[in-house]
Amino acid sequence: MTRTRATAIGFTAVMMWALLALLTIGSSPVPPLLLNTICFAIGGVIGLVWTARKGFGLLKTVSWKVYAFGTIGLFGYHLLYFTAFRVSPTAETGLIAYLWPLFIVLFSGLLPGEKLLPQHLTGAAIAFAGAALIIFARTESGAFNATGMALAFGCALTWSAYSVLSRRLGDVPTESVTVFCLLTALLSGLAHLALEETLWPVGPSGWLSVLLLGLGPVGAAFFTWDIGMKKGDIQLLGVASYAAPLLSTLALVVAGITQPGWTIALAALLITGGAALAARKSARG
Repeated sequence: MTRTRATAIGFTAVMMWALLALLTIGSSPVPPLLLNTICFAIGGVIGLVWTARKGFGLLKTVSWKVYAFGTIGLFGYHLLYFTAFRVSPTAETGLIAYLWPLFIVLFSGLLPGEKLLPQHLTGAAIAFAGAALIIFARTESGAFNATGMALAFGCALTWSAYSVLSRRLGDVPTESVTVFCLLTALLSGLAHLALEETLWPVGPSGWLSVLLLGLGPVGAAFFTWDIGMKKGDIQLLGVASYAAPLLSTLALVVAGITQPGWTIALAALLITGGAALAARKSARG
């Protein structure tokens, strides 16, 4: 597989994550751990189908340390993400949570064979300005919640660290994500039974939101992202990930949750411009 193709496959995860906020809103009032359980169970089924192509014996070649790493990454990130937005569903929370693309670009410069160039930093800064513009422009009520901010920051650090460190596991088959999902579902289910009140989705739309979460943003996206992180241009993917808040906002506009405005157009220019700058340099490098 070429680096360009792997990068393109990785970007499909960003497109799926664009629906994460919309579907998370639709899944209310399901508590975070239960939502983790249902979604990762669905993602695990997708993984079983994916793995069946090459045979399940492939999973036996993977170290338990890799499975522990992946499970902690997926479980930790989504627990923090879902909890942050349940505790503090504000624009500030979203801004902090979307620091992970910036962290990926910056952290990737520490990897063997990678080099952080001024163009990457400039592209990241421009794209981040667009993401910040979207989130700050959203009119949401509510007082500042320090707990929500801390959870969102931990969420950004967790996903960027998981993504960048995945590069060090380049020889580990993507099929291993299947076990990550199944173990995360199991761990989340046990934690839910011990810590949460069971609240199921409300109506057909609520169940559909949970199903779509498991099929896309909290399912297939992990497999395509794993390919991008291991075989694609990690810095370009990091900057291109800034498209997630833009696409997420557009999804909310189409759904009638957010009103359109000039900020969306300006943010689109900033985000695509920053990604184009990084892509241009990556293509040369």
